[in-house]
Amino acid sequence: MICKNCNNTLRTDYSFCPNCGAKVIRNRITAKSLTFDFFERYFNLDNTLFKTLWHMIIKPQDVCGGYISGLRKKYLNPVSILAISLTVSGLIMFLMKKFAWEHIDFSNIGYAQTSSGASGTEKIMSKTMEYSSFVYFLYIPIIAFASFVAFNYKKYNFAEHVVSAIYTLTSFSLITAIYAIITLLINPQLYMSTAMIYIVFMIVFCIYVSYKNSENNLKSLFWRIPLFLLIVMIGYIGTSVLTVAILFLTGELSPQDFVPKN
Repeated sequence: MICKNCNNTLRTDYSFCPNCGAKVIRNRITAKSLTFDFFERYFNLDNTLFKTLWHMIIKPQDVCGGYISGLRKKYLNPVSILAISLTVSGLIMFLMKKFAWEHIDFSNIGYAQTSSGASGTEKIMSKTMEYSSFVYFLYIPIIAFASFVAFNYKKYNFAEHVVSAIYTLTSFSLITAIYAIITLLINPQLYMSTAMIYIVFMIVFCIYVSYKNSENNLKSLFWRIPLFLLIVMIGYIGTSVLTVAILFLTGELSPQDFVPKN
């Protein structure tokens, strides 16, 4: 028997290839096998999504530091958890547009008001949501750079901080997904009104993970946290300006959207 992945010769009783580690597949793909493979990959006891998320809460240094040091089997890898997070974010955006949007009073969203009133706010938020995945990716290097500058006691390089940032942002997104889904279905206005609070908690979680990964002493937090916040704030403003600029360049927004109504 030949391994389909690396062409190594296998014994007929092998379940995995000793050369590349790939699972030996003998049966055709069915709906049952696809379901089993999905749950085995993400929800089994040895390598679970839930374990990764839970350990990101209680000991994130083991998840991030473990992957950086070469640990590959205990937790989900950054690419896998990023893919799951984007999928869940897509579900939330779908619920937002299909079920919650018409129940939101945009005139009561104080942090996003424009001079044109609720209609301008609604249009800006609607168009911005279309670029949500792009914005999500931009936050990764921002958090990574802030951590690299403010929390780098272990001398991780920038790419290693990117790994930690992916784990941090995706974990927070998945942990809060249940709240987002329930709130969108029950009280969409509350979801929109608490968006800024969500961002505050996200930044606090980023600081917590960066601190746990770095093992800096507590006294140094008095200058490390403000430095981290300053970099994140600059990055957040820059991302917002870039998003609006793209919307103007693509014609999604126009100056008329900001002109006050008579």
